[in-house]
Amino acid sequence: MHAALATLIDRLDDPAIAEAGVIRWGCPVPSFGDLSHSRVATLGLNPSNREFVDERGRELEGPCRRFHTLSSLGIPSWSDADARHLRLILRSCQVYFHGNPYNTWFRKLDYVISGAKASFYEEAHVACHLDLIPYATEQKWTELSSRQRMTLLTVASDTLGLLVRDSPVRILILNGRSVVDQFEAIAGTRLNRRTMASWSLPRRSRADVTGVAYRGIVETLAGIRLERELLVLGFNHNLQSSFGVTTGVMGAIRRWITRAASQVAQ
Repeated sequence: MHAALATLIDRLDDPAIAEAGVIRWGCPVPSFGDLSHSRVATLGLNPSNREFVDERGRELEGPCRRFHTLSSLGIPSWSDADARHLRLILRSCQVYFHGNPYNTWFRKLDYVISGAKASFYEEAHVACHLDLIPYATEQKWTELSSRQRMTLLTVASDTLGLLVRDSPVRILILNGRSVVDQFEAIAGTRLNRRTMASWSLPRRSRADVTGVAYRGIVETLAGIRLERELLVLGFNHNLQSSFGVTTGVMGAIRRWITRAASQVAQ
């Protein structure tokens, strides 16, 4: 993963990255957890700014730090990063869930992927999290302009394919409709859709939000051959931000993942 990380760091000097609102003093985040030992990975859009700053926008430091920055590495710019700095960044990714993980976000995902005998936190069943865009932005994804979002997706279009190709990941789990849409665009495919009555989210003054499951098999991502079949599973509800996602709905999603994952060879 050193080569992929070096490429991601080089792209921080792209003027388009600056215009897209990326936190340029923070390192790219190729993975949350140890990708090299993960059979299961979840997929989101991009890292939260809270991986680098506190609620007041101040850089996380000391035991609160999650990932490296120019400051923590002691270098003035990313062009000064060498092999030692790359190792430190990769190490921070590998041990992320053993330090100060953003549990408010990851615990819900960890619950549903446990159906695939995987966990971010347990060494016996290692899973990791990936993002379509491995760069944190100052604003939330939904607050970025369409031009900024398109720029980031274009700059990072090959990242997921490169990372998954060189990993043991066999199951990729997509968290939310936006992730599904962008994944399909990058993969050049359309996942099978199935309405799930037990996943519906009730609304008082309007129709319930229908639950939808997505499933497919891919062998290439952004034109990059994976040399194996990758089972892709997804759900339209974003577990962290969709209003009204109950423990019952999460349990139903977990059971569905359990059945689907059981069909993948160990």
